[in-house]
Amino acid sequence: MNNRYRYSLAGAAALLCLGALILLPGCTRKPAPGQELWAEVDGQPIYREQVERVFHGRTAQGTEAASPEEAASFKLNILNELINNQILVEHASHSRITASEAEIDTKVAELKSPYSTDEFQKKLQEQGMDSEALRRQVREGIIITKLINKEIVSHIDVTDADISAYYEKNKANFNVAETTYHIAQILVTPVADAEVRNLKNDDAKTPAAAERKIQALYARLASGEDFATVAQEYSEDPRTAAGGGDMGFIPVSALNPAPPLKQMVTSLKVGQISPIITSGGGFHIIKLLGIEEAGQHTLSDLRVQSTIRQTLRNEKEQLLKAAYIETLRNRSKVVNHLAEDIVKTGGVLPNRG
Repeated sequence: MNNRYRYSLAGAAALLCLGALILLPGCTRKPAPGQELWAEVDGQPIYREQVERVFHGRTAQGTEAASPEEAASFKLNILNELINNQILVEHASHSRITASEAEIDTKVAELKSPYSTDEFQKKLQEQGMDSEALRRQVREGIIITKLINKEIVSHIDVTDADISAYYEKNKANFNVAETTYHIAQILVTPVADAEVRNLKNDDAKTPAAAERKIQALYARLASGEDFATVAQEYSEDPRTAAGGGDMGFIPVSALNPAPPLKQMVTSLKVGQISPIITSGGGFHIIKLLGIEEAGQHTLSDLRVQSTIRQTLRNEKEQLLKAAYIETLRNRSKVVNHLAEDIVKTGGVLPNRG
Protein backbone atom coordinates (compact mmCIF):
# COMPACT_ATOMS: atom_id res chain seq x y z
CA MET A 1 0.00 0.00 0.00
CA ASN A 2 1.12 3.55 -0.69
CA ASN A 3 2.81 4.90 2.44
CA ARG A 4 0.49 7.88 2.36
CA TYR A 5 -2.39 5.61 3.30
CA ARG A 6 -0.55 3.47 5.86
CA TYR A 7 -2.84 2.43 8.66
CA SER A 8 -0.32 3.17 11.36
CA LEU A 9 -1.38 5.98 13.63
CA ALA A 10 2.01 5.80 15.31
CA GLY A 11 3.38 7.80 12.42
CA ALA A 12 1.37 10.70 13.80
CA ALA A 13 3.33 10.31 17.01
CA ALA A 14 6.65 10.50 15.20
CA LEU A 15 8.94 12.67 17.17
CA LEU A 16 8.86 16.34 16.78
CA CYS A 17 12.44 17.08 15.89
CA LEU A 18 13.99 20.32 17.03
CA GLY A 19 14.23 21.70 13.51
CA ALA A 20 10.48 21.26 13.03
CA LEU A 21 9.51 23.65 15.78
CA ILE A 22 6.86 26.08 14.64
CA LEU A 23 8.42 29.35 13.52
CA LEU A 24 7.72 32.19 15.88
CA PRO A 25 8.99 35.74 15.96
CA GLY A 26 9.63 35.58 19.68
CA CYS A 27 9.17 38.30 22.24
CA THR A 28 12.10 40.60 21.48
CA ARG A 29 10.63 43.94 20.46
CA LYS A 30 13.41 46.44 21.09
CA PRO A 31 16.02 46.41 18.34
CA ALA A 32 19.65 46.20 19.25
CA PRO A 33 21.87 48.74 17.50
CA GLY A 34 22.26 47.79 13.85
CA GLN A 35 19.26 45.42 13.72
CA GLU A 36 17.45 45.58 10.41
CA LEU A 37 13.67 45.76 10.35
CA TRP A 38 12.25 43.35 7.78
CA ALA A 39 8.53 43.39 8.60
CA GLU A 40 5.90 44.84 10.92
CA VAL A 41 2.69 43.18 12.07
CA ASP A 42 0.26 45.60 13.70
CA GLY A 43 3.23 47.67 14.76
CA GLN A 44 5.20 44.69 16.13
CA PRO A 45 8.61 44.32 14.42
CA ILE A 46 10.25 41.26 12.90
CA TYR A 47 13.98 41.65 12.36
CA ARG A 48 16.41 40.29 9.83
CA GLU A 49 18.29 38.44 12.58
CA GLN A 50 15.18 36.36 13.33
CA VAL A 51 14.86 35.28 9.70
CA GLU A 52 18.58 34.62 9.36
CA ARG A 53 18.53 32.43 12.48
CA VAL A 54 15.81 30.22 11.01
CA PHE A 55 17.50 30.23 7.61
CA HIS A 56 20.83 29.05 9.01
CA GLY A 57 19.08 26.43 11.14
CA ARG A 58 17.36 24.98 8.09
CA THR A 59 20.38 25.07 5.83
CA ALA A 60 22.39 23.34 8.58
CA GLN A 61 19.89 20.48 8.22
CA GLY A 62 20.61 20.15 4.50
CA THR A 63 18.06 22.52 2.94
CA GLU A 64 20.50 24.39 0.74
CA ALA A 65 19.85 27.41 -1.45
CA ALA A 66 21.67 26.97 -4.76
CA SER A 67 21.82 30.64 -5.77
CA PRO A 68 21.47 34.14 -4.26
CA GLU A 69 18.01 34.37 -5.79
CA GLU A 70 16.95 31.08 -4.21
CA ALA A 71 18.38 32.22 -0.86
CA ALA A 72 16.39 35.47 -1.11
CA SER A 73 13.21 33.54 -1.97
CA PHE A 74 13.84 31.12 0.90
CA LYS A 75 14.23 34.00 3.38
CA LEU A 76 11.14 35.73 2.01
CA ASN A 77 9.13 32.53 2.64
CA ILE A 78 10.52 32.26 6.17
CA LEU A 79 9.59 35.87 6.85
CA ASN A 80 6.07 35.18 5.61
CA GLU A 81 5.79 32.26 8.05
CA LEU A 82 6.95 34.50 10.88
CA ILE A 83 4.37 37.11 9.92
CA ASN A 84 1.57 34.53 9.89
CA ASN A 85 2.60 33.11 13.24
CA GLN A 86 2.79 36.56 14.80
CA ILE A 87 -0.77 37.14 13.65
CA LEU A 88 -1.89 33.81 15.14
CA VAL A 89 -0.15 34.50 18.45
CA GLU A 90 -1.79 37.89 18.71
CA HIS A 91 -5.23 36.49 17.90
CA ALA A 92 -4.77 33.70 20.45
CA SER A 93 -3.95 36.26 23.14
CA HIS A 94 -7.24 38.05 22.42
CA SER A 95 -9.00 34.68 22.83
CA ARG A 96 -7.27 34.20 26.23
CA ILE A 97 -5.57 31.00 25.11
CA THR A 98 -2.57 30.13 27.29
CA ALA A 99 -0.03 27.37 27.87
CA SER A 100 0.86 26.06 31.34
CA GLU A 101 4.41 25.48 32.54
CA ALA A 102 3.63 21.76 32.80
CA GLU A 103 2.62 21.67 29.12
CA ILE A 104 5.84 23.46 28.19
CA ASP A 105 7.94 21.07 30.31
CA THR A 106 6.34 18.07 28.60
CA LYS A 107 7.00 19.40 25.10
CA VAL A 108 10.59 20.39 25.89
CA ALA A 109 11.23 16.89 27.28
CA GLU A 110 9.77 15.43 24.07
CA LEU A 111 12.11 17.58 21.98
CA LYS A 112 15.13 16.58 24.07
CA SER A 113 14.41 12.85 24.18
CA PRO A 114 16.00 11.83 20.82
CA TYR A 115 19.30 13.53 21.76
CA SER A 116 22.01 13.42 24.35
CA THR A 117 22.48 16.61 26.39
CA ASP A 118 25.46 17.67 24.27
CA GLU A 119 23.64 16.92 21.01
CA PHE A 120 20.61 18.91 22.11
CA GLN A 121 22.71 21.93 23.08
CA LYS A 122 24.44 21.73 19.71
CA LYS A 123 21.04 21.74 17.97
CA LEU A 124 20.05 24.83 19.92
CA GLN A 125 23.30 26.57 19.06
CA GLU A 126 22.88 25.76 15.36
CA GLN A 127 19.57 27.62 15.49
CA GLY A 128 20.96 30.53 17.52
CA MET A 129 18.81 29.67 20.51
CA ASP A 130 19.17 29.11 24.24
CA SER A 131 16.87 27.33 26.70
CA GLU A 132 14.85 30.45 27.39
CA ALA A 133 14.24 31.08 23.69
CA LEU A 134 13.27 27.43 23.24
CA ARG A 135 10.70 27.61 26.04
CA ARG A 136 9.29 30.81 24.53
CA GLN A 137 8.89 29.15 21.14
CA VAL A 138 7.37 26.04 22.69
CA ARG A 139 4.92 28.16 24.71
CA GLU A 140 3.76 30.05 21.66
CA GLY A 141 3.67 26.87 19.58
CA ILE A 142 1.31 25.26 22.09
CA ILE A 143 -0.86 28.36 22.10
CA ILE A 144 -1.10 28.36 18.30
CA THR A 145 -1.96 24.65 18.27
CA LYS A 146 -4.74 25.27 20.78
CA LEU A 147 -6.05 28.14 18.65
CA ILE A 148 -6.11 26.01 15.50
CA ASN A 149 -7.78 23.15 17.36
CA LYS A 150 -10.44 25.51 18.67
CA GLU A 151 -11.10 27.45 15.48
CA ILE A 152 -10.45 24.80 12.81
CA VAL A 153 -10.04 21.19 13.92
CA SER A 154 -13.10 21.10 16.18
CA HIS A 155 -15.34 22.13 13.27
CA ILE A 156 -14.11 19.59 10.69
CA ASP A 157 -16.66 16.97 9.68
CA VAL A 158 -15.96 13.93 7.48
CA THR A 159 -19.08 12.05 6.37
CA ASP A 160 -19.51 8.40 5.41
CA ALA A 161 -20.18 9.59 1.87
CA ASP A 162 -16.84 11.41 1.82
CA ILE A 163 -15.07 8.24 2.94
CA SER A 164 -16.84 6.06 0.37
CA ALA A 165 -16.04 8.46 -2.48
CA TYR A 166 -12.40 8.64 -1.45
CA TYR A 167 -12.11 4.85 -1.32
CA GLU A 168 -13.58 4.38 -4.80
CA LYS A 169 -11.18 6.96 -6.21
CA ASN A 170 -8.11 5.47 -4.48
CA LYS A 171 -8.99 1.78 -4.27
CA ALA A 172 -5.64 0.67 -5.73
CA ASN A 173 -3.81 2.22 -2.80
CA PHE A 174 -5.49 -0.25 -0.44
CA ASN A 175 -4.15 -3.31 -2.23
CA VAL A 176 -1.38 -4.65 0.05
CA ALA A 177 1.36 -6.60 -1.77
CA GLU A 178 2.49 -8.62 1.26
CA THR A 179 1.57 -9.00 4.89
CA THR A 180 3.22 -6.43 7.11
CA TYR A 181 3.52 -6.29 10.90
CA HIS A 182 3.34 -3.07 12.88
CA ILE A 183 5.61 -3.64 15.87
CA ALA A 184 7.20 -1.73 18.73
CA GLN A 185 10.11 -2.73 20.90
CA ILE A 186 11.85 -1.98 24.17
CA LEU A 187 15.61 -2.53 24.00
CA VAL A 188 18.07 -2.77 26.89
CA THR A 189 21.76 -3.04 26.02
CA PRO A 190 24.43 -4.65 28.23
CA VAL A 191 26.98 -1.86 27.75
CA ALA A 192 27.26 1.74 28.94
CA ASP A 193 26.08 4.39 26.50
CA ALA A 194 27.07 8.02 27.05
CA GLU A 195 24.21 9.15 24.82
CA VAL A 196 21.16 7.60 26.44
CA ARG A 197 18.02 8.75 24.66
CA ASN A 198 15.13 8.03 26.99
CA LEU A 199 13.13 10.33 29.24
CA LYS A 200 14.61 8.92 32.45
CA ASN A 201 18.21 8.97 31.15
CA ASP A 202 18.32 5.39 32.40
CA ASP A 203 21.14 3.18 31.07
CA ALA A 204 22.11 -0.36 32.02
CA LYS A 205 25.91 -0.45 31.99
CA THR A 206 26.66 -4.17 32.48
CA PRO A 207 25.10 -7.47 31.32
CA ALA A 208 23.86 -8.16 34.84
CA ALA A 209 22.32 -4.69 35.13
CA ALA A 210 20.72 -5.06 31.71
CA GLU A 211 19.14 -8.37 32.68
CA ARG A 212 17.78 -6.93 35.92
CA LYS A 213 16.41 -3.91 34.07
CA ILE A 214 14.64 -5.88 31.34
CA GLN A 215 13.09 -8.18 33.93
CA ALA A 216 11.83 -5.15 35.88
CA LEU A 217 10.40 -3.56 32.73
CA TYR A 218 8.68 -6.79 31.73
CA ALA A 219 7.11 -6.98 35.20
CA ARG A 220 5.80 -3.43 34.81
CA LEU A 221 4.26 -4.27 31.45
CA ALA A 222 2.74 -7.45 32.86
CA SER A 223 1.13 -5.37 35.61
CA GLY A 224 -0.61 -3.25 32.98
CA GLU A 225 1.67 -0.24 32.44
CA ASP A 226 1.52 1.37 29.00
CA PHE A 227 4.11 -0.07 26.59
CA ALA A 228 4.77 3.23 24.79
CA THR A 229 5.30 5.10 28.05
CA VAL A 230 7.72 2.49 29.40
CA ALA A 231 9.60 2.57 26.09
CA GLN A 232 9.88 6.35 26.13
CA GLU A 233 11.15 6.36 29.68
CA TYR A 234 13.51 3.35 29.66
CA SER A 235 14.21 1.86 26.20
CA GLU A 236 17.83 2.23 25.08
CA ASP A 237 17.10 2.16 21.35
CA PRO A 238 18.00 5.68 20.13
CA ARG A 239 15.92 5.30 16.98
CA THR A 240 12.61 4.35 18.56
CA ALA A 241 12.56 5.22 22.28
CA ALA A 242 11.14 8.71 21.88
CA GLY A 243 8.34 7.34 19.69
CA GLY A 244 7.24 4.82 22.29
CA GLY A 245 9.31 2.06 20.69
CA ASP A 246 7.37 2.23 17.41
CA MET A 247 9.32 0.52 14.61
CA GLY A 248 6.63 1.05 11.99
CA PHE A 249 5.27 -1.54 9.56
CA ILE A 250 7.74 -4.28 8.65
CA PRO A 251 7.01 -6.56 5.64
CA VAL A 252 7.15 -10.26 6.34
CA SER A 253 9.96 -10.56 3.77
CA ALA A 254 12.12 -8.31 5.96
CA LEU A 255 11.65 -10.75 8.85
CA ASN A 256 12.82 -13.76 6.82
CA PRO A 257 16.59 -13.24 7.51
CA ALA A 258 15.84 -13.52 11.25
CA PRO A 259 13.78 -16.71 11.73
CA PRO A 260 13.51 -16.47 15.55
CA LEU A 261 12.19 -12.90 15.30
CA LYS A 262 9.81 -13.85 12.50
CA GLN A 263 8.51 -16.80 14.49
CA MET A 264 7.98 -14.61 17.54
CA VAL A 265 6.28 -11.76 15.68
CA THR A 266 4.00 -13.98 13.62
CA SER A 267 2.93 -15.91 16.72
CA LEU A 268 1.70 -12.80 18.54
CA LYS A 269 -1.84 -11.49 18.50
CA VAL A 270 -2.44 -7.78 18.00
CA GLY A 271 -1.87 -6.00 21.30
CA GLN A 272 0.13 -8.89 22.75
CA ILE A 273 3.64 -8.54 24.21
CA SER A 274 6.40 -11.07 23.59
CA PRO A 275 8.53 -12.74 26.25
CA ILE A 276 12.01 -11.26 26.72
CA ILE A 277 14.13 -11.94 23.63
CA THR A 278 17.91 -12.16 23.90
CA SER A 279 20.13 -11.16 21.00
CA GLY A 280 23.68 -10.05 20.39
CA GLY A 281 22.54 -6.46 20.83
CA GLY A 282 20.90 -6.97 24.21
CA PHE A 283 17.41 -7.76 25.47
CA HIS A 284 14.18 -6.99 23.63
CA ILE A 285 10.48 -6.95 24.37
CA ILE A 286 8.26 -6.81 21.29
CA LYS A 287 4.66 -5.64 21.06
CA LEU A 288 2.52 -6.34 18.00
CA LEU A 289 0.52 -3.17 17.29
CA GLY A 290 -1.20 -4.29 14.11
CA ILE A 291 -1.20 -6.50 11.02
CA GLU A 292 -1.89 -5.64 7.40
CA GLU A 293 -2.82 -8.76 5.53
CA ALA A 294 -1.87 -9.05 1.87
CA GLY A 295 -4.62 -8.43 -0.67
CA GLN A 296 -7.33 -5.86 -1.37
CA HIS A 297 -8.59 -4.18 1.77
CA THR A 298 -12.27 -3.33 1.48
CA LEU A 299 -14.19 -0.36 2.78
CA SER A 300 -15.83 -2.62 5.38
CA ASP A 301 -12.41 -2.80 7.12
CA LEU A 302 -12.61 -0.35 10.02
CA ARG A 303 -8.89 0.40 9.65
CA VAL A 304 -9.47 1.51 6.06
CA GLN A 305 -12.28 3.79 7.18
CA SER A 306 -10.13 5.21 9.97
CA THR A 307 -7.22 5.87 7.62
CA ILE A 308 -9.41 7.59 5.05
CA ARG A 309 -11.16 9.64 7.72
CA GLN A 310 -7.82 10.85 9.09
CA THR A 311 -6.48 11.61 5.61
CA LEU A 312 -9.55 13.67 4.74
CA ARG A 313 -9.44 15.46 8.09
CA ASN A 314 -5.79 16.35 7.48
CA GLU A 315 -6.53 17.67 4.00
CA LYS A 316 -9.45 19.77 5.23
CA GLU A 317 -7.40 21.05 8.15
CA GLN A 318 -4.61 22.25 5.85
CA LEU A 319 -7.06 24.01 3.54
CA LEU A 320 -9.06 25.62 6.34
CA LYS A 321 -5.95 26.64 8.24
CA ALA A 322 -4.56 28.41 5.17
CA ALA A 323 -7.87 30.21 4.60
CA TYR A 324 -8.18 31.07 8.30
CA ILE A 325 -4.73 32.64 8.40
CA GLU A 326 -5.57 34.70 5.32
CA THR A 327 -8.77 36.01 6.93
CA LEU A 328 -6.81 37.05 10.03
CA ARG A 329 -4.17 38.59 7.82
CA ASN A 330 -6.84 40.66 6.07
CA ARG A 331 -7.66 42.25 9.42
CA SER A 332 -4.03 42.94 10.30
CA LYS A 333 -1.73 45.70 9.20
CA VAL A 334 1.27 43.97 7.65
CA VAL A 335 4.24 45.76 6.15
CA ASN A 336 6.81 43.49 4.51
CA HIS A 337 9.88 45.71 4.11
CA LEU A 338 12.00 42.86 2.74
CA ALA A 339 9.55 42.25 -0.12
CA GLU A 340 9.49 45.95 -0.94
CA ASP A 341 13.29 46.12 -0.99
CA ILE A 342 13.61 43.03 -3.21
CA VAL A 343 11.23 44.59 -5.73
CA LYS A 344 13.16 47.87 -5.65
CA THR A 345 16.51 46.12 -6.20
CA GLY A 346 15.23 43.96 -9.05
CA GLY A 347 15.34 40.67 -7.18
CA VAL A 348 18.49 41.15 -5.12
CA LEU A 349 18.45 40.51 -1.37
CA PRO A 350 19.34 43.82 0.31
CA ASN A 351 22.57 43.80 2.29
CA ARG A 352 22.71 46.80 4.53
CA GLY A 353 24.91 45.37 7.25
